[in-house]
Amino acid sequence: MKKSYLWIIGIIVVIAVVVFGIHSYSNSSKNAKSDTITIGSQGSDLEIWQHIAKSDEAKDLGLKIKVKQITDGVQLNKATADGDVDVNAFQSWTYYLAYNKQNKKNKLAALGTTYLEPLGIYSKKYNSVKDIPDGATIAIANNPSQAARGLLLLQKAGLITLNDDFGYLGTVNDIKSNPKNLKFKEIDDTTGPRVLKDVDAVLISNTVALEGNLHVLTDSIYHEKVDQSTKENINILATSAKNKNNASYKKLVKLYHEKSIQKYIKDKYYGTKIEVKKPLSYLEK
Repeated sequence: MKKSYLWIIGIIVVIAVVVFGIHSYSNSSKNAKSDTITIGSQGSDLEIWQHIAKSDEAKDLGLKIKVKQITDGVQLNKATADGDVDVNAFQSWTYYLAYNKQNKKNKLAALGTTYLEPLGIYSKKYNSVKDIPDGATIAIANNPSQAARGLLLLQKAGLITLNDDFGYLGTVNDIKSNPKNLKFKEIDDTTGPRVLKDVDAVLISNTVALEGNLHVLTDSIYHEKVDQSTKENINILATSAKNKNNASYKKLVKLYHEKSIQKYIKDKYYGTKIEVKKPLSYLEK
């Protein structure tokens, strides 16, 4: 009886040790996972964050970063809002506002500013916007914020005039005056460089232009200037609304603006990603 009793106690102790070990391993795995920040991105921004993730500056701030590629902007924002991605790095302030307006039950929150990339008008046929003829076809992005941004640039270039109340979700229906009777062809923004030969001019975001070996400051026939009129096109880091006060996520903004990181970005992208280190209140005014 005594031996049986001791055997039973021994078995109970072994089971307890095993259960405790599994529980401890499970908790440590969860903690390790929660300590790693998953950043969703695309294009050149993806390359930047892959570099940042491996940097000494990230280690100095105690940040473990995993970078995930999602090439569709809407899906990337949805993955962020759902929590499948912690933070995303790819969108402008206007793109962010447009997404939140269309997804009021699953909103994002901005963490901080990163840079401005000038949007450009490109053409294989003409060397100046003044040379664009009557009836020309202009390719514009099929997503709302990029389309509106492109139309504002066409207005600044003197090609069209927009309604006074034109907003960040404005469309071609808001064109007040079109003296050259321009035609507009909607395209997926990522295809811009490939359709250059098929139309008279194309509006291409800088990230996409770089991927197509185009330099906005030298290859475009007209591009945005960095001033107050383009502040809504500043890029940001975004997270789900419930994580807007996450201290680790906010460190990513500081990390992005570290001097050595900025030197890498400037050298790699030929100065086309212009650093903007401003409080969010600058964009919200």
